[in-house]
Formats: sequence, C-alpha cells, structure tokens
Amino acid sequence: MEDEANMAGASLAERPVVLFDFDGTVVDTGPAVLRVARETLWSAGYTDEQIPDLTPIIGPPIEMGFMMTMGVSREEADRLVARYREIFAETVHPGDYPPPEGMVELLRDLTSAGRRLAVATSRLERSCLEMLQGIDLDVFEVVCGRVYGVRETKADSIRGALAGLHARPEDAVMVGDRFNDVEGAHEVGLPCVGIYSGAAAPGEHERAGAEAICHSVEELRAILLSR
Repeated sequence: MEDEANMAGASLAERPVVLFDFDGTVVDTGPAVLRVARETLWSAGYTDEQIPDLTPIIGPPIEMGFMMTMGVSREEADRLVARYREIFAETVHPGDYPPPEGMVELLRDLTSAGRRLAVATSRLERSCLEMLQGIDLDVFEVVCGRVYGVRETKADSIRGALAGLHARPEDAVMVGDRFNDVEGAHEVGLPCVGIYSGAAAPGEHERAGAEAICHSVEELRAILLSR
C-alpha cells in the first residue's frame, strides 16, 4: 500500500501543471466564512439553536453549503447568499484569510521548478481575484472561478483553468480540501491531491477517491516536489 502511494506521488510530481483550489487550500478562509455565514443566518432570523455546525459550508459553492447545513430550498439559499456576500464584502479583510504556513513558499518553489500554476475555485472569480490581490500573491498564471451563466461548477472552473493555460488534463494535477475538488477533477480527467486543512470530514478524501492525501503543506510539498 505504501509503495502504491509512493508511486502515485512520483507520478503527480512529474505533471507540469498544478491547479489549486482557493478556500481552505491556498488561503485559510475558514474562520471568516463561518463568522459571515453565522451573521447571515442571524440577520435572516435564525437562532443559535437552529444553526448546526457550519463547517461543511467551507469549500463547495456557498449556495450548496447553506442547503447542506441548513436544509433550506435553493430559493432560500439564494436569498441567504445575497446577504452573505454583502457581509463578506463589508467585513472581511486580507488579514482574515492568511495562507497556511508554508504555502507561499511551496507555490514559489513550484514555479521555480518550472511548474505552471492556476487557481480553479468554486468562489466567484472576481472575489478570488480581489482576495489574491489583497494578499499580493501573484504566482498564478490563470485564476478561474464561478461566473454566472458561464462557469457554475468546480469541473467548469477546472476546464477553464486548463483552457487558460492551453494544457491537457493529462498534464495536470488538482489540489483541494473538499470532496467537490476531487469529484470535479475526476469529471475532467485529472488526479487530485486531497489536503485535510480543517473543513473536510475524516475519510472524506478517501471516499471521494483522491489519488493522494496529505494533512499539511509539508506533506503536500513531498507529493508535488518529490524526486
């Protein structure tokens, strides 16, 4: 089993293109997302007793997150998302979403090694671009996120990132922190490294079928830059 994992790691380290999820992977938005989601629900009249653990909201499209955690309809989720985005824009600042320890160094080392990097996210593309600018992180050749009517799913963002890089699925590997990253990568034909950074439930990446799994940026480095 360990030999198989080592072989998978070596294969992934040879792929010239690395796509990264944003929330929970490139940056730690978890505390900010949870705070804003709770404030959104309070403003909509929900009480603390009605609000469950909101951790699963981190990662997937925010509408899906509200539907999964609160059991609401798509119509109610859309209403909550509109308020969520208002609160997020008003109250979240660059200091609220730092990159995990070692992530910036890993990204720069990957580019120094000749790897091409892009973001493929479920976050709205314009929001992701603004947040990257806020932390002055400029290592990504392409940033591809949700654009209503153009890209709606994680797989759409992955396809868009590959197109922007003029790359093929067989050239690339995806890195993400939730099941939808793994599923989106597989839909497009990419392997995925699942990183446990706090939002995923135990065993989530294994159940989704991630080709490699890590629990820290240090372990991710060993997968992507192994020799």
